[in-house]
Amino acid sequence: MSEPPRFDRGHTDDLMSFLAASPTPYHAVANAAERLEKAGFRQVAETDAWDGTAGGKYLQRGGAIVAWYVPEGAEAHTPFRIVGAHTDSPNLRVKPRPDSGAHGWRQVAVEIYGGPLLNSWLDRDLGLAGRLSLRDGTTRLVDVDRPLLRVPQLAIHLDRAVNSDGLKLDKQRHMQPVWGLGEDVRDGDLIAFLEETAGLPDGSVTGWDLMVHPVEPPAYLGRDRELVAGPRMDNLLSVHAGTAALAAAAGRGSELPYIPVLAAFDHEENGSQSDTGADGPLLGTVLERSVHARGGSLEDRARALAGTVCLSSDTGHAVHPNYAERHDPTHHPRVDGGPILKVNVNNRYATDGSGRAVFAAACEKAGVPFQTFVSNNAMPCGTTIGPITAARHGIRTVDIGVAILSMHSVRELCGAKDPFLLANALTAFLEG
Repeated sequence: MSEPPRFDRGHTDDLMSFLAASPTPYHAVANAAERLEKAGFRQVAETDAWDGTAGGKYLQRGGAIVAWYVPEGAEAHTPFRIVGAHTDSPNLRVKPRPDSGAHGWRQVAVEIYGGPLLNSWLDRDLGLAGRLSLRDGTTRLVDVDRPLLRVPQLAIHLDRAVNSDGLKLDKQRHMQPVWGLGEDVRDGDLIAFLEETAGLPDGSVTGWDLMVHPVEPPAYLGRDRELVAGPRMDNLLSVHAGTAALAAAAGRGSELPYIPVLAAFDHEENGSQSDTGADGPLLGTVLERSVHARGGSLEDRARALAGTVCLSSDTGHAVHPNYAERHDPTHHPRVDGGPILKVNVNNRYATDGSGRAVFAAACEKAGVPFQTFVSNNAMPCGTTIGPITAARHGIRTVDIGVAILSMHSVRELCGAKDPFLLANALTAFLEG
């Protein structure tokens, strides 16, 4: 029997605020942590000894966050219910020597991260954000959220065949943004500008992880405002829903039969192989330390993981009205049709029949409809952190998400209802 929904249109409003405030994985993690703190969670350090007390805890490592709630009376072998997601999105990232330029233009040297739709970055007002590493060993987040850079497209007069032959972009030559005028390009100018912007002393920044982002805010779209357009929905939409679901599940306290977990990783868009990626040891270490903190043994850990289920939540493809032939003819997920269950028999997604049953039960409990996505047989299938999580930790994993259009564009498109439908389904899953 379904329960009253926890989230409504206000969740989508809050998602839009979260997207706007999270131009980088580091900002997304900080914003998720702030929401968890308000729900009573406390931060733990990896270098400290952990205790097994009940309550909500979380740790941050770079662009990743793992949070969990231990109910009163939880045993060492109590299984976990995990929502997995990722914090990174395809974009343009600043190179180690950022200051460049030619022909009177000052430019910022960037490298392509992940697989962005390059044309969507052209002729947009762009800001700059990321993490600054300081001489004293600390870090500082920075966000220049105003028009600062632009990647100008070549005028049609100089590329007469662009509309007939298609736009062809060279990642090295054509994607370097401009940010001013001047013949004298000096090493250190960009970082000096960011030091001044962040109120830091000259020369205090010794390292940086910086990326370009569009400054146009998310917005409702359509006759009845039934659509949402915005950046980084892949996959901050899932991070936001997972954070809200974990905070809501924690409100159940001792009634929880599982230990609910949110694991939001970095670097999914380039393979997940990092200390903050899903293919690293972060999640496994947290789960193991949680078991041991409650007095558990190796046997307890094995028992806990044997009963654990992970929902890998990432955006998927809604059927495109102009390209319906690119989709499987019998699987046409629609926006606002509820979250999608992703299936691929070659294990590009981790879903199997038993996982489908778990997700179906959560949706039924939440009163949320769901759909199924399968790729067209003639098209290569993407993948997620789902198969990585299943293989690395030996836990049952199910791939799900929200159907969107324009995936990997600067500005993606989803239905206004789907974000809160996902959050309700995730909450029901975490609560068991």
